[in-house]
This record gives sequence, C-alpha cells and structure tokens, in this order.
Amino acid sequence: MTALPDPRAFLRQLFDTAVAAALPTGSIGRHLPPPPKGRTVVVGAGKGAAAMARAVEDVWQGPLSGLVVTRYGHGLPTRAIEVVEAGHPNPDAASQQAAGRILSMAAELGPDDLLLCLISGGGSALMVQPAPGLSLDDKKAVTRELLRCGAAIDEINTVRKHLSAIKGGRLAAAAWPARVVTLMVSDVPGDDPSVIASGPTVPDPSTFAESLAVIDKYRITVPDAVRQHLLCAAEESPKPGDPRLAQSVATMVATPQMALDAAAQAAREAGITPLVLGNSIEGEAREVARVMAAMARQVAAHGQPLPAPCVLLSGGETTVTVRGRGRGGRNAEFLLGLAVALDGHADIWAIACDTDGIDGTEDNAGAILAPDSLARARLRGVDAKARLADNDGYGFFSALDDLVVTGPTRTNVNDFRAILVLPKQ
Repeated sequence: MTALPDPRAFLRQLFDTAVAAALPTGSIGRHLPPPPKGRTVVVGAGKGAAAMARAVEDVWQGPLSGLVVTRYGHGLPTRAIEVVEAGHPNPDAASQQAAGRILSMAAELGPDDLLLCLISGGGSALMVQPAPGLSLDDKKAVTRELLRCGAAIDEINTVRKHLSAIKGGRLAAAAWPARVVTLMVSDVPGDDPSVIASGPTVPDPSTFAESLAVIDKYRITVPDAVRQHLLCAAEESPKPGDPRLAQSVATMVATPQMALDAAAQAAREAGITPLVLGNSIEGEAREVARVMAAMARQVAAHGQPLPAPCVLLSGGETTVTVRGRGRGGRNAEFLLGLAVALDGHADIWAIACDTDGIDGTEDNAGAILAPDSLARARLRGVDAKARLADNDGYGFFSALDDLVVTGPTRTNVNDFRAILVLPKQ
C-alpha cells in the first residue's frame, strides 16, 4: 500500500500546482495573432497584466508598444510595454490615469492596426474611467459598498460597467476600426468574458436597469450622482451585434478548470483520489463551508461518494457579508466556517487560498486547517465562533501560524479549495 503523504505538505503542493497551471507565461504564445500591417499596441489591466505583458514581449515577432496596469507590488520589468501600478480592490488616481492613457492609445488606431488587450482579474478596479458626470470618488464609494454587502462578482461588475467610460465593451468601441484581440485569465465563475475585469473589449448584455436593481437589492447607499446616472441611462454599453465590436475577439489563456485539473492530477500521482466538486462555486463563504463540511463528513463516515483517502477540490468565488471588524478575505472566512462545522474532526484537513496570492486585502493567500486547529486555538485563548462572528479569519489562523503566504503570483483564477479526507485514525 502506498504511504500517505504528509497532509500539510500535500495540500500546499496542490495549491502550488494549481497556481503554476494558471500562469500565463507558458500558454500565451500559442494564442497570439499574426502581426498586423500597421502598429501593434498592447494594453491591459489586472493582477496578471505585468506577467502577461512580459510573456508577450518574449515571443512577439515585430515592434510593439503599450501600457498595462496592475496592482501595487505585482509589477515586473518589461522592455517595450510600460507597466504601471494602481489601487486594488479600491481604485485610486493611478487607476484613472492609466485608463485615460489606454483609451487615448486605442482611439489613435486605424484599420491596419492591432490592439492586443491583456485582461485578468482585478482589472475592474485597476482601470477606471468614470462615465461623464461622475467622479473617481463616486466610483470608489460604490465599489466600497458593493464589496462589503456580499454581492456576487457578476453583480458588482454589472454596476461598474454602467458607471464607466471604458468597461462593458467601450474600450473596443474606442479602438474601432482597428482589430482587437483580447487574451484573458479568467477569475469569474463560468469564465464569462463580459464579467472578467468588467469586459472592456467584449459586448455587454447587461443594462442600466439591471445595475440599478443590484443597488436596490443590497440596499446600499450611493452618491446622488450615481443614482441619477443609472436612472437617466443616457448611453448604453455596446451590445452583442454592435458593428464597432465586429473585429473584436477574446480568448481564455488560463481558467479555474485548468488549475483544478492540474491539482487533480497531482493528487492522483500522490495516491489520493480527487473529486472535483466544481470550478464556479459561489455563495456566502461560511455557508459554502457548512455544505462542504457535510460532504467531507459523509466521506469519512460512509465512504460516499468515494472512500478515503480522497481530496475534494473546488474553485469559484465566494462572498463575505461584512458584519464584524476583524481581518480576512473570503478564503480565511471559508476555512474558519469549515473549522467550526467540522469541530475538530480527526481525519479532515483543508486548504483555501486565492490564486493571486492575496486573500481580500491582506498579505496572505489563505490558510491551512488541521484537525487540531480548534484545540490549538483554545490553548491560545482564541474562540473560533467569536472570530467567525467578527469576520476575523485572518486573526484566527495567524494566531495558529497557519496562514499561507506566497506574495503576488501574478495570475488570478480565483479561489482554490482542497479538503483532504484520510482513513480513520
């Protein structure tokens, strides 16, 4: 019988394998179009923008220029494509300046030119150009409230697209009649290109009315200028069939499923049977944790739907409705909810991390949960239920020295979760 791997090292290996599979450096070359007759201008936004830009430079045949914007600390040295850094998840002045420059570059192109767009998760905050009549402060206020209320990413980006002069296909429209090729790293459930970074180069099926419905659904307070802008609905985003987007195509170069497939193969090679639960799981993080805890308990108690040893893999983007004053992103919240639900189960371990290396706004990617996590917390005077009520997953796992810290990975295919169920001890 094959010896079982060390649980902690095994779970970290699965996460590292998933991230490696999502890096754009190995796949971007085969998705590049042929050079055009005219100019090639590269623009982009997202946590993976700098890595994608450098990958393009390494394989592109011919001259190019351009600008991409990424999160602070996620930049890389490049030769021909300028990299600037800006605020995330809340946009700042650098986000607006970069967006303005990108729009200007696109507007200068002609029919023989190519606009190559490199888009990854985080681009919505990093590339911000408020619609006429709105200010950056207006957009920051709305973003802050949307992130706190527990709205899903597609809902958040529906609103963002209708407060923007660059999102929702407007960048591609500005580049018309140039050809637009967009390479995307997906960080959204379902890999919908109109949601990734709010789809600056693809048609937008959402409407002003839908964005206003999101605001009302979560009962968030927005500046008067924002509500009036949504009510007026003066200029809809380019919709499917818009002739200005006729020469715009988008291709996925990395997706959550690719990361899960790689982790599943690594598990098999270690002698652990994987079960992929889904690549687009959404919902309140602590509620998703309760469901997955029940699944893991069923495996441990009854060998269903498969016997231990096995690992339950999943991706997607959960949400957190912030009610407390603690620290931590959705992955720490998920794991803390899982810890409470499992109540120290002796045979179950877990890891949950964001593949971009940053869980929420903290310095960790996520954390690891062990069977003795609750017991060790009690010895340190840390109450798991109280920390969960305070949205303090970071504080809980920091006290146990069980945070996973990677630094920026320069890619982003959303959350990675692995729950390891071992044979009964």
